[in-house]
Amino acid sequence: MSLHLSCPMVPAALAVLLSSSSALAGAPYLGADLSFANEMADCGAVYTDNGQAANPFQILRRHGGNLIRVRLWNNPDWTRYSTLDDVKKSIRLAHEAGLQVLLDFHYSDDWADGDNQPIPKAWERLDQAALVQAVHDFTRDTLATLAAEGLTPDMVQVGNETNGDILRAPKTEGKPIRWARNAALLNAGIRAVREAAAATGHPIQIMLHVAQPENLEAWFADAEAAGVTDFDIIGLSYYRKWSRQPITVMGRTVNRMATRFDKHVLLVETAYPWTLEPSSASPSVLGDDSLDPAYPATPAGQRAYLLDVTRTVIANGGIGMVYWAPDWVATQCRTRWGEGTTWGNAALFGYGAQHAALPGWDYVGAHYPTPMPVTFRLTVPAGATPYFWADFLDNGAGGFPVKAKDGRVEIHATVMPGTTIHYQLFDGPGFEHPLLPAGKDGVATRTVTTATTITAKAGH
Repeated sequence: MSLHLSCPMVPAALAVLLSSSSALAGAPYLGADLSFANEMADCGAVYTDNGQAANPFQILRRHGGNLIRVRLWNNPDWTRYSTLDDVKKSIRLAHEAGLQVLLDFHYSDDWADGDNQPIPKAWERLDQAALVQAVHDFTRDTLATLAAEGLTPDMVQVGNETNGDILRAPKTEGKPIRWARNAALLNAGIRAVREAAAATGHPIQIMLHVAQPENLEAWFADAEAAGVTDFDIIGLSYYRKWSRQPITVMGRTVNRMATRFDKHVLLVETAYPWTLEPSSASPSVLGDDSLDPAYPATPAGQRAYLLDVTRTVIANGGIGMVYWAPDWVATQCRTRWGEGTTWGNAALFGYGAQHAALPGWDYVGAHYPTPMPVTFRLTVPAGATPYFWADFLDNGAGGFPVKAKDGRVEIHATVMPGTTIHYQLFDGPGFEHPLLPAGKDGVATRTVTTATTITAKAGH
């Protein structure tokens, strides 16, 4: 999440799959970005849950959460938070509460987000080769320092909302992305995480993170083409203020990304206001332009929104959801934007001297139905350029290319039990040349009640 109020704010985690990780073992990741928690404690914030005082880590765990996210800046000389020492404190608190940790490398001294990726001052004059080495060494050394104190994270984000070029001059556009440069920098961070995991024997999942679901497919297709493939999780931010996709379409995008790229997908940032009244003199970032008409800005509306978003992500094969800054409440401390907070109406705590936990926390303790895996094993005719389409993957972008090996394609997706799916394999990106036997509407149909494998021979 960026906090530049003059432009759209977009806030801002695998070589070995972590066998003990909840989401990859079955249960979803349900968590929160608690990067403000230490600052809020120093500012005197008091949080309560059912009338009892507790810190946000404890409250997250009590409600059923299992993961915290914490950001890291390189050398933020304007604040003493989100430094390595601050991160250490957060990880210790997370471990005391029984929570896993996602460490978010911003590779910046300040906010890095979908609009800005400001290069650290210490790296401004480095040439490309030296910058690649700096990313690798900073990542490696950070993780080695944490490992020496028993604080190795379970996930690592290599960059935060990397929609454009990373590590660029402040306020520059960053698009079109210079993929040869970008890939070298991202792969340097990825390589360092893999080395750290191998050195410690502690598996670390690797995430790449892009803001807003409508930006995902093109970015990850370009990344793949540029050779950025050695990661485990596609992370996305989803804010109604900046995304045009309603919840149902966002869910199809999650399923589509997992299916097309064969990666896990985690909604790593979202938020929703529970009131439109600001909590302090600072203006609220999320106002009425952030509302979905189906969910009023009330505690009940916030709760319903979070439950429905999380349910939609998981029903579409996503591995969980992380809420951004539920702990950033109003205090007498000042920020760049004035006294208090710009986020109080989107926190998961109420107003007052003691910030009481809101019902929105229920998203981490709810039961979510599990989707069923569907595997398509399709024989492709020689010379075809296969594109796969399915209604439950259609977010408005049509079909997507699939790679054939030895005349066959294998596609892994998920659907909820009882779903009747419609699908087709086409020769080329349009819908003119279907390859699978189909009914009168030109598509094949199957009702999925359990784990299913669909085999078919495609032909012109």
